[in-house]
Amino acid sequence: MMRFCFGPWLYLAIGLTIAATVQAEGGKPLTLEAALATVEAAHPDLQIAMADRDAAIAERDIAASRTDVSLNFEGILRNGAQKPNMDNYIPDNSVRLIARKTLYDFGRSSAAEEAATYELNARESELITARERRRLDVMARFFDVLLADMQYTADNEMMSILYVGFDHGRDNFAAGKISAVELAALESRFQDAMLKRNASQQRQRISRALLANTLNRPGDLPGDLEDPKLESNNRKLPDYETLIPDLLANNPHIKSQQELLAASQKRLESLRADKRPTLDAELQAGDYSRSALTRDNASAGLILSWPLWQGNRSDSRVAKEYALSSKAQATLDKLKMDTTESFLETYLQIQQLQSAGRSSAMKKIEHNDLMLERSRGLYEMELRSDMGTAMADTVESTLRSRRNEYQLALAFARIEAMMGKPLEAKMISKK
Repeated sequence: MMRFCFGPWLYLAIGLTIAATVQAEGGKPLTLEAALATVEAAHPDLQIAMADRDAAIAERDIAASRTDVSLNFEGILRNGAQKPNMDNYIPDNSVRLIARKTLYDFGRSSAAEEAATYELNARESELITARERRRLDVMARFFDVLLADMQYTADNEMMSILYVGFDHGRDNFAAGKISAVELAALESRFQDAMLKRNASQQRQRISRALLANTLNRPGDLPGDLEDPKLESNNRKLPDYETLIPDLLANNPHIKSQQELLAASQKRLESLRADKRPTLDAELQAGDYSRSALTRDNASAGLILSWPLWQGNRSDSRVAKEYALSSKAQATLDKLKMDTTESFLETYLQIQQLQSAGRSSAMKKIEHNDLMLERSRGLYEMELRSDMGTAMADTVESTLRSRRNEYQLALAFARIEAMMGKPLEAKMISKK
C-alpha cells in the first residue's frame, strides 16, 4: 500500500494560509502608535467616566442655582363670604406674579456649590485615570498579540521538527530498525506538539479579538502588527525617594479621593447650615376681583425664615454625611498606602527587568545562537540532524527577550500613570 509522506511542508503551508487569513482581516501592519491613538476615541470605559463627569457638572450647576431668582405665576378661582351675610358667596378671584431671590442663607448655598465643584474635580481626575487605564489596556493587548504570534512561530517550528522525526521513525520501523514502542513515543511527542501549536493558533485569534475590543472595533481583527522598538525602555529611573512626593501629589486616583473627601466635608458644612435662617427678597404684582384694604396690586419686601424645629431630620442627615466623610478619609489613607506599595513593586520590577531580566534573556540568546551554529556545522558534516531543534530554541529565546521588553514597557507606563505625568518631566525638573 502506498503511503504519502506530507512532511513539514504541509504544516508550513497551513501556517502560511493562517498568516494570509490574519493579514486579510486587518490590512497593513498596525503600529503601537496607531493603536494608542485610539485611546481618546469613544469607548464604553471612557464614556462611563465622561458621563460621571457630565453628571458632576450638572450637580455643580444645580448647586449654583440655589440662590437664583424664582418667578412664579398664581391664578386663583374661588368664592368667599363675609360676616354677617355668610350665605352670600361672591367671587374672590386673583392673579399674582411673584419674584423671589435668596439674599443670604448663612453659607448653606456656598458650601453646597463648593462641594459640587470638588465632586467635579474628582470626576475629572477619574476621567484621566480612565484614559490611562485605556492606554495600559491597549499596550497590554497589543503586546499579547505579538507574543501570541511569536509563540505560534516557535510551536509551529517545533511541531514540524517532531513530525520529521516521526516520519523518519515510520521509515525506520518499516525497516525494522526501531520498535513499535519507540515509534509510538515519537508519534506521541508529535501529537503533543501539534496540540500545543493548535492552541497557539487559537491564542492568535483570541488575542486579536481582545485587542479589537480594546480599540473599540469589535469584530474588526487586526492583521500583522509592527513590533515596536521600545527605545524608551533604556531610560534610567530617578531615585525612588525623589519620586514619592510627586506620586502622592499627582496621582490621579489619590487626587480624586482627596476631592471626594473635600466634597463630603463641604456637604457636611452645608447640612449643618440648615438650622440657620434664610433672608429672601420678594416682589409681587397682582390683580383681584374683590378689593380689600389689605390687598396691594404691587408690593416689595424682605422675608426672614428661621427653622426653629425640624425634628430629627437635620441631625440625621448630618450624622450620615459625617460617617461618609470619615469613610472617605479612611479610603484616602488606605489608597495612599496601596499606591505607594504598588509603586514600589513596579519600580523594583523595572530594575529587575532592566538588569537581571535583560541579562538572562541575552545570555539565553547567545547560548542558543552558539548551539545553532554548532548544529549547523555538524549538520553540514552530516554528523547530526538536530539543527531544527536549535532553530526552535533560538525562536524561544527571542520570544523570552521580547516578553521581557514588553513587560518593561508596561511597567514604565504604569509608573507614569501612577505619577500622573511622564518620568521625563521629573528628570528635567531635577536638572
